[in-house]
Amino acid sequence: MKSTAVAPSNIAFIKYWGKKNEQLRLPENASISMNLSNLFTTTTVEFSANYKEDSIEIDGIKESNGENRAIQHLDRVRKMANLSFKAKVVTKNNFPVGTGLSSSASGFAALTLAGVSAAGLKLSEKELSILARQGSGSACRSIPDGFVEWLDGSTSDTSYALSLYPPNYWDILDVIAIVSAEKKDVSSTEGQKFITSSPFFKTRLSHIGEKIFLVKRLLKEKNFLKFGKLIEAEALELHAIMLTSQPSLIYWTSGTLELMKLVKRWRVKGLSVYFTINTGQDIHLIIENKNLDPLLRKLREIKFIQKIVINRPSVGARLTHEHLF
Repeated sequence: MKSTAVAPSNIAFIKYWGKKNEQLRLPENASISMNLSNLFTTTTVEFSANYKEDSIEIDGIKESNGENRAIQHLDRVRKMANLSFKAKVVTKNNFPVGTGLSSSASGFAALTLAGVSAAGLKLSEKELSILARQGSGSACRSIPDGFVEWLDGSTSDTSYALSLYPPNYWDILDVIAIVSAEKKDVSSTEGQKFITSSPFFKTRLSHIGEKIFLVKRLLKEKNFLKFGKLIEAEALELHAIMLTSQPSLIYWTSGTLELMKLVKRWRVKGLSVYFTINTGQDIHLIIENKNLDPLLRKLREIKFIQKIVINRPSVGARLTHEHLF
């Protein structure tokens, strides 16, 4: 009863921030995202009568079993499968965790698929997405392929992610500039609890539906200039909510700010590139493939950028035979 899954992280073009149901992780609003080819988590799960307790190892470090979200997620799988066996879980990420690169999305998507398979369950993509969402909201978006919409359902069965377009639909890239690998002070899960304290929260919700409609239209049209302008403004709006929450959430570093300013200058000089940011300090640069080389030349001249990761649109979570133990 051993299975291994690989799942991508994702970048949200229209973000979700806040939950209307904390236990079920139902989002305050729908979101649109793209799975990323070079940020991924690999997880092996084995259920066995030989294990006396659950064991969770992430990037070579054994996790404490107290209030462990991964074990709570395994409990959901065990309940569905009517299974009592304990599990061994080994997880490896190919990117820094806890820095705003959505490691919980790829992590819980991989854990969901590997756990379900190891337990002998056969779930549809929709059912996998619903289950992944209960571990980490954005994990539901890492189950389907390519460009994804997470539906704003009011019940558990109606809040799930589905693929809008396959990975090869649009030749755009997400070039990540890692400006710091330090873990953020406040996790996304905790930070979202403060959302209603921002005076701009209700304003955001009042026009988010229109924004979702517009970004889907721009995706359909492959209108890069209007698409880029929209997603950049969306990222800044989201961080305005964080900055004005009580307590305030300031995830940016000096490198974050400097790179945002540089992107705006590059556009004035003719390089069509736009930024977006998750709940962290690292910048996602969205660009058409034809402009990759000029962008890389500029990024490689910036001393504070620690690493550059080039992502194409990716397939979602999938099983592999390459087990971690």
